[in-house]
Amino acid sequence: MSESMKTCIIIDDEKNARETLEKIIERYFITKIKVLHSASSVKEGVFAINKSNPDIVFLDIEMPEENGFKLFEYFDIINFEVIFTTAYKQYAIDAIKFSALDYLLKPINYIDLRDVLIRLEKKQKKSSNTAQIEAFLSNINNEPGNFNKIALPTLDGFQLQKVSNIVFCQAEENYTKIFTNRNEAILVARTLKNIEEMLPAEIFFRIHKSYLVNMNYIKSYSKIDGYKLTLENGVTLDVATRRNEDFIKALTKR
Repeated sequence: MSESMKTCIIIDDEKNARETLEKIIERYFITKIKVLHSASSVKEGVFAINKSNPDIVFLDIEMPEENGFKLFEYFDIINFEVIFTTAYKQYAIDAIKFSALDYLLKPINYIDLRDVLIRLEKKQKKSSNTAQIEAFLSNINNEPGNFNKIALPTLDGFQLQKVSNIVFCQAEENYTKIFTNRNEAILVARTLKNIEEMLPAEIFFRIHKSYLVNMNYIKSYSKIDGYKLTLENGVTLDVATRRNEDFIKALTKR
């Protein structure tokens, strides 16, 4: 097996779903990924993971005995990539995104699987996903839109951060600098657009091509000498003219 070849395990209680995913992999990605085992339950999946140490686990969310989330209770360290599979666009998808994890909507197709594998290839090395799973489990039991932790992909891994601690985000070319209420500046390996898609729109507003702000930290707004807002930490940021009207609407709704 070549170094670039990934190994995987499929965990899904539906036989047709397991066979469909396996056939897609064998037909289109035979040189990229090898299926080591297909499991019909979490218990069977745990046994297969411990035995085979796969690179990737395709994990069904809805299963009768134990749902997919229960898998993580069996491991102290998550040293395999997790790709959730689900038939429903439910709020769990938002929790998955917050945790910088990946998912596939059923019925799974070649294009979506290709895109997921491309994202995995961009990762430099196999590393622990424990922080991402911790963020996910922290959020999954909360009400929709009330997630409290986000997994931020840094240059050397992931950093967990409370959403409420993020004051504003600033674009840095293909990266984003995230400023917290603890005077931290975290360089994140994602574009500002990516971060905007992860954070809740009812709290964060894109005021400018370079800035995404937490509305809870806005101290004042001024129309003198252009549109500007000042945050509670004393930082003043420009509001783009084309975003100003929508920003005012969002501000006055709060």
